This record gives sequence, structure tokens and C-alpha cells, in this order.
Amino acid sequence: MPLNAGYAYVSPIQRGGVTVLDFLAGEFRHSDRVTWAARLAAGEVEVDGVTAGGDETLRPGQTLVWHRPPWDEPEVPLHFDVLYQDADLLAVSKPSGLPTVPGGGFLEHTLLHRVRRDWPGASPLHRLGRGTSGLVLFSLTPQAGAALLRDWRGGRVQKVYRALSAGVAGQDEYDLTAPIGPVPHPRLGEVFAASRAGKASHSRARVLERRRNTTLFEVEIFTGRPHQIRIHLASAGLPLAGDPLYLSGGLPRPEALPGDLGYRLHAWQLTLTHPRSGAPLRLLAPAPPELSTSAETA
Repeated sequence: MPLNAGYAYVSPIQRGGVTVLDFLAGEFRHSDRVTWAARLAAGEVEVDGVTAGGDETLRPGQTLVWHRPPWDEPEVPLHFDVLYQDADLLAVSKPSGLPTVPGGGFLEHTLLHRVRRDWPGASPLHRLGRGTSGLVLFSLTPQAGAALLRDWRGGRVQKVYRALSAGVAGQDEYDLTAPIGPVPHPRLGEVFAASRAGKASHSRARVLERRRNTTLFEVEIFTGRPHQIRIHLASAGLPLAGDPLYLSGGLPRPEALPGDLGYRLHAWQLTLTHPRSGAPLRLLAPAPPELSTSAETA
């Protein structure tokens, strides 16, 4: 596997009074202090353009940069399907396993990097979790992006997913409103989950098909909280089939991470107003077989 080109992580310092090493160990908790000390010794970190040793005390207004050397990224599916394209918009369907944007050790093995090879100005208007497949919409002009982000924030974009839950649903429809916010997590410090102190969240799940031990849902989301569908269905006692993170009730397993794969979730449909023409536009990403009804696969 070829190395990527490396990356510079830029951190503006908002609060001072801590050493460079303490800041790095607290800000980037994926690595321990020993690892950060080795990176400092290798000259990978600078503050305001000067290589840092680690014991310097940071001040507000400074800029810290970690120059991460090139690294081998994990293998992931790199293909995507183009669903729609015009001068303003690009809609693609991404596979499960491919991250939407850089993060968690992924830089070039991301949908954003792959899309920008052919559409350099493309900007994602939303993102899907790594394990979620389906429709991702990009703007190709700043004007289209600004208009659609206003519509997104104003609730004028309809977002519908397919989800496979463990267990057989006792109702035909669920109105899901559990607040979502950060809760303590032993490996990451905190993760998003069902929380009384969280932000208001709203999803509506409708049964498409009951199976022996699972339920296929169509889920419309009215807010955009992190992992919203996974958390909401788990809060109703119907966590996604194969979800390694969220337990029934909407709280996380201590040993699992948000990026762990295995759950079944697909961004199926977006309905919006075209930013240039003003015409309604319905975009659809065909669901994989396990998220399709028996009639659809017959």
C-alpha cells in the first residue's frame, strides 16, 4: 500500500498555561504521552513556526502544528457511484466502510479525497458515518453550497434512511425524541449518546418489514445530531443489527468506538429545492439487499 502525503494538524491555542506535551496528550488522546514525547523528539511539532521540545508553556493566540509524517492508511472500499450531477450539485453513493472526510487515521482513503480528484471544488454538505452507506451531496459552487446550507439548517431538506434493527418492532411507527449529547467513555473521554442533558433531537421510524429477528425501518430525521439514528433506535430498545457501540437504551458499550463497523444503515433519499432553478429535486441511492424489502428484491 503506498504511503499518503502526510498532513499538518493545526491547533490555535485558546487557553495557555500548559506545556506543549500536556496539550498534545490532552488534545489528541489517541496517543499516550510517551508517543507524543517521541514525536516531539523527532521534530514533528512546532509552535509559531519554531520546533518545540515539549516543555514550553503555551500562550493564548499561539499556533501549534503537528506535522504528521506520511503513513499507511487502512484498506477500505474506494469506489463510489455518481447518482446526479449538474453545474451546481454532485450526488454520490458511498459504500459502507469508506469515511466521508479525513479523521481517525484516514486522509486519502476518504470519499472527499476521491471525489476531489475529479471535482476539485466539491464541498460536502453533510457527512455519513464510516459504516453508513448511501447518498452524500456535494456543492460544486459556493453559491449552491450557501443556499443549501441555509435550507439544511432551516429544516427544508428531507432526509430519509433505511435501517435494520435487532429485534422485532412492537409498533408500526416510532416518534423518537431522546436528547443526544456527550456522555463519559473510558477510551475516548466522551462519546455522543442518549443524555437528558443533551440537545433536542427528533427522528421518525416507520416499519417497512418485520423479519425473524430483525426489523427493517424507514427513518426520517428532522435534526442532525451525531449518530442520531443509531442512538434513537437503541433508545427505543431496537439498536441497529450488528451495532458494536450502542446498547438498548442508547448508551455506549465501554469497549467500543464510534468508528467500529457492523451496523446496517443507509442514507436512502434526499428531497430538496435546487439552489439555482428553484425546482424540487429528489435524489435516491438504491439500498443494498439487506436493507431492501422482499418486494424490492423479488
